[in-house]
Amino acid sequence: MSSRSKGNISFATRILKSPVGKLIARPWFDLCILYFLKNWFFPLSRLWAAARAAEGDVDKFIKYVPLALPSERQRKQITKALYYFDRARLKAFSTEKLWHDYFFGAEQVAGERLPIVEEMRLDNRTAYNMTRKFFLPLKRLVKTSVLVSPPTPAEVAERFGAKGEKLDALFELPEEFPEVEVSRCVTTERGQDYWIRFQSTSTEMDDHVYARVYEPHGIKNPPTLIFGHGICVESDHYHQILDEVSDLIRMGIRVIKPEAPWHGRRVLPGHYGGEQLLSAVPVSMVEFMAAQLQEWATIIHWSRSNSKGPVAIGGSSLGAQTAKAVAVKARDWPEYLKPQALFIAAHCAHISETALEGSLSDIWNIGDTMKAKGWHRDLEQIWLERLDPKAKPCIAGKNIVSVTGLRDTVTPTPSAHKQMDCWDVPSENRFIYNRGHFTIPLGIINNAAPLEKLAEILQNETL
Repeated sequence: MSSRSKGNISFATRILKSPVGKLIARPWFDLCILYFLKNWFFPLSRLWAAARAAEGDVDKFIKYVPLALPSERQRKQITKALYYFDRARLKAFSTEKLWHDYFFGAEQVAGERLPIVEEMRLDNRTAYNMTRKFFLPLKRLVKTSVLVSPPTPAEVAERFGAKGEKLDALFELPEEFPEVEVSRCVTTERGQDYWIRFQSTSTEMDDHVYARVYEPHGIKNPPTLIFGHGICVESDHYHQILDEVSDLIRMGIRVIKPEAPWHGRRVLPGHYGGEQLLSAVPVSMVEFMAAQLQEWATIIHWSRSNSKGPVAIGGSSLGAQTAKAVAVKARDWPEYLKPQALFIAAHCAHISETALEGSLSDIWNIGDTMKAKGWHRDLEQIWLERLDPKAKPCIAGKNIVSVTGLRDTVTPTPSAHKQMDCWDVPSENRFIYNRGHFTIPLGIINNAAPLEKLAEILQNETL
């Protein structure tokens, strides 16, 4: 059953679509975001993650951060913060359980209640995420923003082979795709919103994959874009978060947004969203990419089963790197699993550029711990570059849309441009802006030209 909700775009999105959006989507705003991430978001996230593991125990909290020895006054602040944190978490988890019952449960439910339950979920989950603010007085005591526990080089070589010869086996498709469950729908002004879920075929993940589906009204066999998010991005768990690809829905394209491993509903105990990717490099990045390829193949398989329209893959930042890896690996997949278009924003050719050279690497600051485990920069780069797509993708250059920023210091642009040259991407499919990493998606919201190009490509594929 379904019910109608307002489906209005958020105030922030309306601002970005206005002329004011052009002023915001400038490099100065990237500097503000980087400052916020370094000095606020990541330290507070580490405190928030420790609270998840502490279960209200102050001493456990101090251990799990880890935290410099607090004063008596600071212990009282911790006690107070944990109290508000646990209240918010209980509300969020209780509502999430109710949401599962309403959207995936076997019992019949009243359709008009679905948007109410979804609003409750977002209200309580947003409030839970925002409890980071209660740890503000403790921020300066945080030693590291990432709980790092990397393997030694010897352990990595034993698992994957000294030259990575065992890696390919991890990226093989499952013998059988898992069954995909489809939730009940909420009808909005732009179409129908619902979720799909399935068991991850990755033995390392051993959890359920969730993806939100935005389906346009009245389109038979719609084209589909599977769009991956960046690291630490959990868009399905905040109210009115900005969405750079939502305009595609009004263009008649179905958008599927998978929840990546270790994000959202898939976060490991004692961690925040995306942290595990940084905690055990390079093993964590191998496990992440291997799981993503299998999970996206499952979603492509499901998309083909209910629409004859073409399938595109894409993403922003880490999601773009994932999409490129899928596009190259899919050269060896069955024909029906091969995507027909690629949409990549804020990307570079090598994962190591972001992990070892980009401006976020300075913020994460995991180098000392890596050195203590026997790693050095060149060795880290060797392992990370084994995950880079080496060949051309299964998608023709004319069906690839690239969006980059000349001021991007997170995913450096020069290598992306060389890769697009190698992949024969025509100039009219390349959108190069004077922006940084974080203002690239904001610019897409303000000017949908890259999305219109993708829609044109998919329309031609449909014809």
